[in-house]
Amino acid sequence: MRIDVTKTYKLFINGQFPRSESGRVYELKDFKGKFLANPALGSRKDLRDCVVSSRAAFPGWSSATAYNRGQILYRIAEIMEGRSEQFISELTSQEGLSASAAKIEVQKAIDLWVWYAGWTDKISALSGSNNPVAAPFYNFSSSEALGVVAVFADGKPSLLSLVAGVAPVITSGNVAILVANEKFPLSSVTLAEVLATSDLPAGVINVITGKAEELAPWVGSHMDIDGVDATGLPKKLLKELEIAGAENLKRIHTFDSLKSPNRILGFTELKTVWHPIGI
Repeated sequence: MRIDVTKTYKLFINGQFPRSESGRVYELKDFKGKFLANPALGSRKDLRDCVVSSRAAFPGWSSATAYNRGQILYRIAEIMEGRSEQFISELTSQEGLSASAAKIEVQKAIDLWVWYAGWTDKISALSGSNNPVAAPFYNFSSSEALGVVAVFADGKPSLLSLVAGVAPVITSGNVAILVANEKFPLSSVTLAEVLATSDLPAGVINVITGKAEELAPWVGSHMDIDGVDATGLPKKLLKELEIAGAENLKRIHTFDSLKSPNRILGFTELKTVWHPIGI
């Protein structure tokens, strides 16, 4: 009789796959209640490591050309296309989806990467403006990336929701810390493996698995996290996060739509430049 090789997943920090510093894991079961895997149970220290990695990656990613960022997002979609069967298998085992329904979700998630890739060189045209002023100046406003943004992945649809969280964040030049959904973490872990083999620079997206109730307070109080997509948090944790994040005026949003330029603009800020009119 063959002995099953059980899977123990690691975190994804700075382009590498370390174990949680605590060594903790938790048991993940499939929709029938059978053992599936042991994801890492990320800690406060792991979160700090994610922030350090993200902050170091931010200057390079935010200063990359919009065209280059679009190419990299498209490359992520290409690699996901090649690993479609693995994503489908994980969705059917985790959520109990039929193979056909899982295939549709995977295809939509891949298409969503392509959709946001197309926005990288267009979002500034949507949000920027030439402002009229009663003086001999040109006055321009353009959007810039906010910085480090934490994303709490929603539950169902697990794959589509996490792509809808991280893709728009990095589209504008932000860097992301993805907190995987505790009940459905496999898509996040496999996405990390996709990112590791893409052209995405290390640290632009870090992935941490674990319990949202343990990590959310530290995300809120961490002074070097600039924004949070809290769409995947329950109301109680969202309120605690908002209170903790008030000290550094953290930008906290929840979104209803999976596909919207507002998910990009929610984590940008406008920079206005004054330039004298030449004679």
